[in-house]
Amino acid sequence: MKLRKIVVCGAGGFIGTHLVNSLKQQGCYVIGADLKFPEYSTTMANEFRLMDLRNPDNVNSLITEDVDEVYQLAADMGGAGYIFTGDNDADIMHNSALINLNVLHTMIVNKVNRVFYTSSACIYPNHNQTDPGNPLLSEDSAYPANPDSEYGWEKLFSERLYLSFARNYNLHVRIARLHNVFGPLGDWNNGKEKAPAALIRKVALSTGEVEVWGPGNQTRSFLYIDECIQGIHKIMSSKYELPLNLGSERMISINDLVLLIAKLVDKPVTIKNITGPLGVMGRNSHNTLIKEVIGWSPKNDLETGILNTYSWITKQIANSKELK
Repeated sequence: MKLRKIVVCGAGGFIGTHLVNSLKQQGCYVIGADLKFPEYSTTMANEFRLMDLRNPDNVNSLITEDVDEVYQLAADMGGAGYIFTGDNDADIMHNSALINLNVLHTMIVNKVNRVFYTSSACIYPNHNQTDPGNPLLSEDSAYPANPDSEYGWEKLFSERLYLSFARNYNLHVRIARLHNVFGPLGDWNNGKEKAPAALIRKVALSTGEVEVWGPGNQTRSFLYIDECIQGIHKIMSSKYELPLNLGSERMISINDLVLLIAKLVDKPVTIKNITGPLGVMGRNSHNTLIKEVIGWSPKNDLETGILNTYSWITKQIANSKELK
């Protein structure tokens, strides 16, 4: 029996690393590609191509005619400290768009017709996310478009790019709008980490006070990596062809997230709110559509995810101290 041959673009990143592991556990032959190897683990991919996906020749050598499916996760991205300063906008727009253009062109040339694309909740209009208690993020609220960052604009453009190729070239495209995915093996101290990892690190290192960017009442929902990977598989195996939210519906303020982390690890802290990059004031996954069309949505067990991630990050902290 022929194994499914899968290409994972962005296989050196956080979600890509976990996705490769899951596909391998399913018995697939997996080829990973990225600018870098996974930073915190050894890749389980059958092959790992260290390559720049902005180069069309590299992509052409990667996505060959015998490939069954492509998972396109590669992007220039990071947390609020990377996306919302404005200092990285040109690279974010150029690098990510170029990768997607190369992937789609090569798929058409080499007659590969199944692809999963990871979009982002950042595509949603800024004006729908000004109320921390009542953000509007149903899939149909994406237009009129007004994303909060160039990262969001690029993701929205690329959604339309994939859907256009699906219409014109008969590609089978599946798209997930990811909402704040977190867990072990992700960035935690390099300026690209997202809120859960950054706050877990701050609590772990705290001697009593934790700094939080902004007023702290800005809200988010957070999706643990295991549920994200399960959702990707569910969406990819479904017949639904338009973008779907993939995130938790359990909304929590950033200040309350700090207090929850501290409570779970029994470490008293106080919060100091300081000036810093914010993003939108309210964001929460809207899961009505994913429940309707594929009969599934993630659980809301934030506590388990935090404890698993806290355990992993404290080990990274201990290892980094040992290396000094």
